[in-house]
Amino acid sequence: MANILIIDDDVVMSELLSQAIKDRGHDILCTHTLTDGIAAAKASSFAVVYLDVILPDGNGLDAIPELRNTLSCPEVVIMTGAGDPDGAELAIKSGAWDYLEKPSSINMMILPLVRALQYRDVKLSPKPLMTLKRQGIVGSSASITACLDRVSHASENDTSVLITGETGTGKEGFAWAIHDNSRRADKNFVVVDCATLSDTLVESVLFGYQKGAFTGADRSREGLIKQADGGTLFLDEIGELPLAVQKAFLRVLQERRFRPLGGKEELSSDFRLVAATNRDLDAMVRDGQFRSDLLYRIRSFTIELPPLREHPEDIPALVSYHVSRLAERHGEKLINFSPEFIDSLKAYHWPGNVRELVNALERVLAEAGANATVFPKDLPSHIRVQMIRSALVGKSASGRPPSPAAAPSPLPKLQDLRDEAIVRVEKQYLKDLMAVAGDSIKQACAISGLSRSRLYELIKKYQTPQVQAYRYCPALPDDFHSGRTISAPAG
Repeated sequence: MANILIIDDDVVMSELLSQAIKDRGHDILCTHTLTDGIAAAKASSFAVVYLDVILPDGNGLDAIPELRNTLSCPEVVIMTGAGDPDGAELAIKSGAWDYLEKPSSINMMILPLVRALQYRDVKLSPKPLMTLKRQGIVGSSASITACLDRVSHASENDTSVLITGETGTGKEGFAWAIHDNSRRADKNFVVVDCATLSDTLVESVLFGYQKGAFTGADRSREGLIKQADGGTLFLDEIGELPLAVQKAFLRVLQERRFRPLGGKEELSSDFRLVAATNRDLDAMVRDGQFRSDLLYRIRSFTIELPPLREHPEDIPALVSYHVSRLAERHGEKLINFSPEFIDSLKAYHWPGNVRELVNALERVLAEAGANATVFPKDLPSHIRVQMIRSALVGKSASGRPPSPAAAPSPLPKLQDLRDEAIVRVEKQYLKDLMAVAGDSIKQACAISGLSRSRLYELIKKYQTPQVQAYRYCPALPDDFHSGRTISAPAG
């Protein structure tokens, strides 16, 4: 038996889905606003959350990370009457289990629940305890814990790993953690910074060369691929790897064999590949800047690192760890931080992520001198300026009266006029349509050419007088949706 949460303002659909879930022995809670749903998820433990997209107080897609970060980390099933590919992509990237379009049969809506519960049974089953070597990875937030769980899984085998994330999120640290927790930990961890390799040097650096292979090659040199034999080869910023080299490197991945420049014989190297990038490799493939076959090879297992702004709760621990490390390195004494200083760090956006935080702390330590306590004023000026600007913009967006100097525009925006016109036309059309069709959904679809899901969406959107009590329910027969008096079924 599991606890299930439904967040949907469609009362009839919620009741039908609730009954189907109860029939399968689970406990169910329904909420009809995003605010109530999030509050419920934080107050209790749920295994699965059914989440509508268009809700009275917000967009359900925006709430997926917050729901996933609650203590029980529930699986989220998106259900919407206005499905679109971009929304589905955003949902999956945000961690949703599935994306369903309404109307769907009850069986189709229950299937993701069954699969999600099976998945959680396996995922949450007791496992042998493993002490993970974290390599300076600091944090206990849900997002960092999930990434460390991925590291643990990656360390159990030799499959290729792709680590993605913004600049400064700690991709190399996670690569080290994969290596140090694997069976290859006692072998070399070889770092290749693809962003610093020129087109003329990349092959000689990766593959090595024989004496006399080119002008200046006065001796033979072993390449980085060979140096990684038995260990891990870490390609940092692999998106910068030149196209000409990508093809050659693809063969190395497939065969684990390569030929040094000027060499007559092929060499072998048993390395484990870990790659990292802050670029969108799928977009690069579409633009012809990255080989799709190479992307498939390196993306056998992925770890997506969150930006620091998405887990600010880890900032105090990061500050404590890095200040201690910096003080030890530079021979400086430890200093205290005022509560306002930590609050300021949490409020900042950190576009440079953990790397920017560490640089800011190093500067604060250098300028603190003999001061025992530091305050927000001790932060670099560009950070303080950005924090103040963000605070002022936030006040303006939250309803602050406009400046008297700002003169009102004499005309509304053209797009606003268009939107208003469309609303008026659609609302009147829907009223006339239902009158002509005698409130028969089947007839209304035939006359208008609309699908049932689109018609249902318009009815829900405009709540016209003839159909204000109507809720489309795919589990009921068509003749239920006919007649002048329409009301929801009892129970």
